[in-house]
Amino acid sequence: MSRVVREVHLMQLPREVLLGENLVGEVVNVANRLGLGRKALVLYGPRTKKIAGKDVEDVLREEYEVEGVTVKGATMEEVERVLSIIGDHGSDWLIAVGGGSIIDVAKLASFKAGVPFISFPTTASHDGIASANASIKDLGSKTSVKAVPPIAVIADVKVIKTAPYRYLAAGVGDMISNLTAVRDWQLAHRIKGEYYSEYAASLSLMSAKMVIKNADIIRLGNEESVRKVVKGLISCGVAMSIAGSSRPASGAEHLFSHALDMIAPKPALHGEQVGVGTIIMAYLHGLKWERVRETLKRVGAPTNAYELGIEPELVIEALTIAHTIRPERYTILGKDGLTREAAEKAAKITGVI
Repeated sequence: MSRVVREVHLMQLPREVLLGENLVGEVVNVANRLGLGRKALVLYGPRTKKIAGKDVEDVLREEYEVEGVTVKGATMEEVERVLSIIGDHGSDWLIAVGGGSIIDVAKLASFKAGVPFISFPTTASHDGIASANASIKDLGSKTSVKAVPPIAVIADVKVIKTAPYRYLAAGVGDMISNLTAVRDWQLAHRIKGEYYSEYAASLSLMSAKMVIKNADIIRLGNEESVRKVVKGLISCGVAMSIAGSSRPASGAEHLFSHALDMIAPKPALHGEQVGVGTIIMAYLHGLKWERVRETLKRVGAPTNAYELGIEPELVIEALTIAHTIRPERYTILGKDGLTREAAEKAAKITGVI
């Protein structure tokens, strides 16, 4: 009997997203509603423990068996350490209270252990708060690894607002990059026949357009600013879940940022580097790159090498090696990348150097 082979596309999305103020107390209600097990593991960093981690731990302790662990960075060593704690403690679920690295460690550890995790972001600096991809530093040439999205996202705008404004501006940089990421995805679809989801692409582009439209509100750095950025970042995470990859929100501008991470003595924030990369990639795509630069300026995000605190020479080098970071991911940089002359020209025309 012949079997019909059907293409199956799996979409995993957060079941609950809470956005508001004073949400620490809501953690117990979310866990109860989702029917999560009795044993919870709370992950935080040294700083985020003070900001909200300890409070989350204390609230949960009233109804759950809780263990707290301080995560030192987004490394495989830390992922393995968390995995062994999950095993020893018999944790049924995790909650990550922190920025990107804490959430990334929880994401990968929960995926490997087969237990759900809740994302409780303390900054709004990038779209990892609701996505399935984890950026772990020592994965060799790989920049991110597929894991699972959080089962719930609890975004407390008062907590996020306590982070320096720079992080919010970086979140805008990460979102505006969707403009060039989607263009790269369309290019790969046309040239390489890669799977393309119009729905995921539209959702991703909507987030980018919203930050362009709301740049002046975001600039104020108040609760409404945080809400606008967080909503956009969560939408980006959902777009990636629908696509089944990071394609809707990660293209050549992200490869440029990863290249800078590798070669710069002191890289800037991920969203800051990606924002500057978007200016250059928008120019290469023939998009209105000035509009990208103008939006970043309006929200107070870096628009050139000087503001990133990175030598112009390193920007040129990063542009010439970016295509080697993920060779399987086709972008505007093509298979052979940019020559030094082309990289320098693009960076100079756009005012990045």
